[in-house]
Amino acid sequence: MTPHSDPTVQPVPTSVVEQVDAADTTLSNPRRAVISLGSNLGNRLETLQGAVDALEDTPGLRVKAVSPVYETEPWGVEPGSQPAYFNAVVVVRTTLPPASLLERAQAVEEAFHRVRDERWGPRTIDVDIVAYADVVSDDPVLTLPHPRAHERAFVLAPWHDVEPEAQLAGHGPVARLLDDITREGVAPRTDLELRLPE
Repeated sequence: MTPHSDPTVQPVPTSVVEQVDAADTTLSNPRRAVISLGSNLGNRLETLQGAVDALEDTPGLRVKAVSPVYETEPWGVEPGSQPAYFNAVVVVRTTLPPASLLERAQAVEEAFHRVRDERWGPRTIDVDIVAYADVVSDDPVLTLPHPRAHERAFVLAPWHDVEPEAQLAGHGPVARLLDDITREGVAPRTDLELRLPE
């Protein structure tokens, strides 16, 4: 008896097939995006890994590279008033448009109970879209590329580690941008490692 003639086997609904296709590793016509992660509260490494895993669990998104971890002094606050950040960059391929990717980034932050009490305040997790393909947009909801990425060593250094030839749209090669700024207060933590999801 062939499976097709078995009355207990129902056809898979089209909507389910579409969802499975969207989550397939062979994403059709995906775009490359660069996402920066930062945490300075709780178990920082565990939180970063959780964010990487949550991104990988997103339909229509595949994590392609995870940078080394950097330890970074917090910006814009009294030295010693907050714990140091752990920072990393992930490169993804995605069929999600930028607005949907932003929603997902914010959902990952919410999942870790990110509190947005104060600017430059301590964070359980920061998930920022640094770049999306070569899109340049001054939309206030999602400015692309990230308006301060070109001057932040904690974004450029880990990004350069995973994509030495990378270009930041409107600003040029990441390697050159990194040469133009100080790496002071941004140190690689070679004793720590984030896993690429299986």
